[in-house]
Amino acid sequence: MAEETKKTTEEVVVCDVPVAEKPTTSVVEKEVTIPQPEPEPEKPTVAAVEVVVEGEKVKEKDEAEPKEKIAESASFKEESNKVDDLIDPEKKALDEFKLLIQEALNKREFTAPPPPPPAAVKEEEKKVEEETKPEEKNEEEPKPEEKKEEPKTEEKTESCETPAEVPPPPPASSAEPVKEEPTPPPAAAEPVKEELKKVEEKGEAVVEDIKETIVHEVTPPAPPPCEEPTAAAPEAEEETAPPPTPEEVSIWGVPLLADEKSDVILLKFLRARDFKVKEALSMLKSVVSWRKEFKIDELLEEEGIVEGLEKVIYINGVDKEGHPVSYNCLGEFQDKELYSNTFADAEKRAKFLRWYIQFLEKNIRKLDFGPDGTCTIVQITDLKNSPGLILFKKELRQATNQALQLLQDNYPEFVARQVFINVPWWYVAYNRMISPFLTQRTKSKFVFAGPTKTAETLFKYIAPEQVPVQYGGLNKEGEAEFTTADSATEEIIKPTSKHTIELPITEVGITAGTLVWEVRVIGWDVTYGAEFVPCAEGGYTWIVQKARKIGPNDEHVIGCTFKIGEPGKVVLTIDNQTSKKKKVLYRSKTKPSE
Repeated sequence: MAEETKKTTEEVVVCDVPVAEKPTTSVVEKEVTIPQPEPEPEKPTVAAVEVVVEGEKVKEKDEAEPKEKIAESASFKEESNKVDDLIDPEKKALDEFKLLIQEALNKREFTAPPPPPPAAVKEEEKKVEEETKPEEKNEEEPKPEEKKEEPKTEEKTESCETPAEVPPPPPASSAEPVKEEPTPPPAAAEPVKEELKKVEEKGEAVVEDIKETIVHEVTPPAPPPCEEPTAAAPEAEEETAPPPTPEEVSIWGVPLLADEKSDVILLKFLRARDFKVKEALSMLKSVVSWRKEFKIDELLEEEGIVEGLEKVIYINGVDKEGHPVSYNCLGEFQDKELYSNTFADAEKRAKFLRWYIQFLEKNIRKLDFGPDGTCTIVQITDLKNSPGLILFKKELRQATNQALQLLQDNYPEFVARQVFINVPWWYVAYNRMISPFLTQRTKSKFVFAGPTKTAETLFKYIAPEQVPVQYGGLNKEGEAEFTTADSATEEIIKPTSKHTIELPITEVGITAGTLVWEVRVIGWDVTYGAEFVPCAEGGYTWIVQKARKIGPNDEHVIGCTFKIGEPGKVVLTIDNQTSKKKKVLYRSKTKPSE
């Protein structure tokens, strides 16, 4: 029967293995988590890469795949930071998270005690030795004490036991009981003698224990009552000492438990751990500890950590939702001197990481942590001119992996979207290598675009006037005529066709000034020209810009000005004789005359 029961239990365990998903869902409910389907780790990333890089090929695959997989490959959508918009399990998780944080603050769990100095360690060792020595002496010296103080026990037992055990004698016969009272002490001593007789039969080990008890009974009299409160006074003071005040912890300039901004910070940790409260608390403690070890507050004040990285990593403009956009241009490390100064040895790589963390911290402090504010950034990683850098340059690969790990472990939910542009063919394989080290939520924010899809992909998330010129936009450094506040218009040029853009001129006379415009065709390879057509009949058409062919490698912004003298319009003509459609960007404004 025992063998049969063992077999049945083994069969039950085997049956439970494939149904491992059900118990996990129940545990998640207890942890106040949001039940979400967990997709397979590698499939979504591969799908994301193929959707952007290969374009039309993936459409056929998506049509053949079931609807569930298509939903998994959908782009990441940022959640609301308003507490009222949270669902009930999320609200409960946030409340529980706050309670645990308050308990940790009361117990000062966020501040780890500093290691004791060597001098303090030696003093503690001496104290331990001094405490152990008297114990050894007490074990060795019971015999002489017992012999010397045995007669005194009778008097002490009288004085100690008469008030507690023996009732007080009447006043008339108070003198007689004093002489006759040697009888109680022998009564108290007889059990001791009997015990000693029994102990002698049991062995020497037990005898020593009994002697120790006798020694304690025979100890000298207690100090007078006036001295007892003085000795106990410090203990009473220690007991009544006030508890330590709760510690105050702030992250990115926001206290952990203060107002709505604190809720936004806490939601970042909860979302990073799928609203598992205990895991979020563990992550929060780890981040606070890391920030103290890294000395973030001191790092913010440092200057000149690494020089020459302003063109490698920088903030430029915002996306369509108001997120600051950070650009990482790895191709700049083709400069051997810059590469050597940044990654030559471990010390320089550590400085690079410190510079990068300082860059992040300074820009994070500029974010708005209000419920309606923008508290995340968009990262653009440019892989142009970097083939072989990441695969074959071990130093850069190590620094990149360390930076990614620091971001994931210590900056939860600060990246709204991670866009990789100018992605070479080999990067897909590299991404598969590092994907196991990233969470599923992090990978869901990744977007990949090949060299021919870079501008088109960026325009999905960032307005053309915000995109730098080198990436197909209109944002030029040191621009005088236009700024990022001047919006641009996008239009599509059909294959093998001419496209015209009309810029009207209505104001003339003294108030009239100069018409300014700029235009850009993504990929060019078209013929472009501009002319002024007056409104008056019989007026002459003015050629403003002579038609000329612009090749695909001449990607730049063409700008021009026209002095307004009469009403009419400036017509821009773009002749696309290729078999591909083109996207044109343009904007214009009238500058008043000085």
